Amino acid sequence: MKVVYFIGSSSDYPVIEPGLEILENFGIEVEVLVTSAHRTPERTVRLVKEKESETDVFVAVAGGAAHLAGFVAAYTTKPVIGLPVAVEPFKGLDSLLSMVQMPRGVPVAVVSAGKWGGVNSALFAAEILSIKYPEIKEKLKEYREKMRKKVEEEFVG
Repeated sequence: MKVVYFIGSSSDYPVIEPGLEILENFGIEVEVLVTSAHRTPERTVRLVKEKESETDVFVAVAGGAAHLAGFVAAYTTKPVIGLPVAVEPFKGLDSLLSMVQMPRGVPVAVVSAGKWGGVNSALFAAEILSIKYPEIKEKLKEYREKMRKKVEEEFVG
């Protein structure tokens, strides 16, 4: 079981780092590759085609026009999760809109921008994998239980 992250530039890495830790703790193999729909389109196509057979879920991370998620989705039938990065001048709204407005027939699941989205993209990838791998489903249940306990300890007291 493997999740491949495509990030538009190395500056996107801090956004995904907390999510990568979650996936690794769940025992899910992760690979992070820097590629761009606009600056390295041939590389992106090559990577999608090379990685497709060994990948269960792709996560495409980009800011600005953020066409990376749709570009990846155009070349695979595997699930693609779009993770918008908050950049100037629109603070991620432009990225979010470019991902959620995919044309009919080429779906991309989209999470919130920034580090929250970095965590949620990892958890969503794990949820997709849990359909096939029951051990991931159990780890997700444990993760949720830890969250519940933490909230109760902090707020319910």
